[in-house]
Amino acid sequence: MDVIPKYEFRKIVDHHKGDYRAQKLSCRDQLLCMCFGQLTFRDSLRDLTSTLSALGSRRYHMGIKTNVPLSTLSYANAHRPWQIYQDLAMVLIAHAQNLYGKDEVTESIRILDSSTIDLCLSLFPWAEFRQQKAAIKLHTMMDLEGSIPTFIHISDGKTHDVKILDMIPILPGSIYIMDRGYLDFERLYHLHRQGGRFVIRAKKNLRFYRKSSTPVDSTGGLQCDQMIRLTGQKTKHHYPESLRRVRLIDQENDQDIVLLTNITHCDASQIAGYYKSRWQIELFFKWIKQNLRIKAFYGHSINGVKTQIWTAICTYLIMIICHKTNQFNVTLHTMMQVLSVAILERMTLKQLFSDKTLTQLETHNRNQLVLFD
Repeated sequence: MDVIPKYEFRKIVDHHKGDYRAQKLSCRDQLLCMCFGQLTFRDSLRDLTSTLSALGSRRYHMGIKTNVPLSTLSYANAHRPWQIYQDLAMVLIAHAQNLYGKDEVTESIRILDSSTIDLCLSLFPWAEFRQQKAAIKLHTMMDLEGSIPTFIHISDGKTHDVKILDMIPILPGSIYIMDRGYLDFERLYHLHRQGGRFVIRAKKNLRFYRKSSTPVDSTGGLQCDQMIRLTGQKTKHHYPESLRRVRLIDQENDQDIVLLTNITHCDASQIAGYYKSRWQIELFFKWIKQNLRIKAFYGHSINGVKTQIWTAICTYLIMIICHKTNQFNVTLHTMMQVLSVAILERMTLKQLFSDKTLTQLETHNRNQLVLFD
């Protein structure tokens, strides 16, 4: 937890008046409790507070000086501004980007996508998604270098993905990889005018005429590389300049994929490689859902849900910062599993992850039906 800058965090808390009239549980103690719940896989708020109460002096040396009643932590999650932990996450993101050498924003590849988290409508009526279903969306833009989330927005399930294009920071020279849910030519032209570059999957009903074609190597699945102009009644005004159209066949999944981009200085195979890297954000969503507590929530209020999600993101950023700083040769998943049972041991992280057996991966493929050798 020393990764968290104390001075920056204190400024954030003072700005949002997080500790105003707080007698027992400070914002730092609340953050420590929530991160402890994430790292030790606590399933509920009662599970979390009961575990902390049983620790006694070990809890004190961990940094939480007082006992944490269930009602106190529940009230803090429901009423303290969740923006405190959002701002802290932005500070940790900047720290992580500096570690991975991303202080220079040019030529960075950013992947934009969203993931839906299903909720119970009777417990979360404010997150109504369908007639008998509730959900929230986690909109994320991830820097491909280091798998660092650079933009996160939490909305209700009804919010369309394309509206997020109005919120993301546009950095000149950066490449934005998106699926066809973000296809809006007026917003894409604004991104183009701001100096951003994009690769996005086209819809089937795209209307255009071909200006020129470039030969492609069809052995890798590429079908065509064209420069086009839009001819739709609205799209030709929303995006009045030329676009590049790359068509390829995904041989693994037997899919016909058409990509649109404003990048003209590289070959078609590199454009296809850019879009293929979009799968990294799917792996990111899968990882955080499996290793962090963002599907089962400790509270039912919108403030409590956002507080838990942002503290989970802070926990993830703390993990990747520690992983990069110490140059651990273990996966983040292994790191989480080991920390869940050894988090209260009095030893350094380097001592904890110096065991070479943690990095020995099984290379041969075992038949899962064979239970015994």
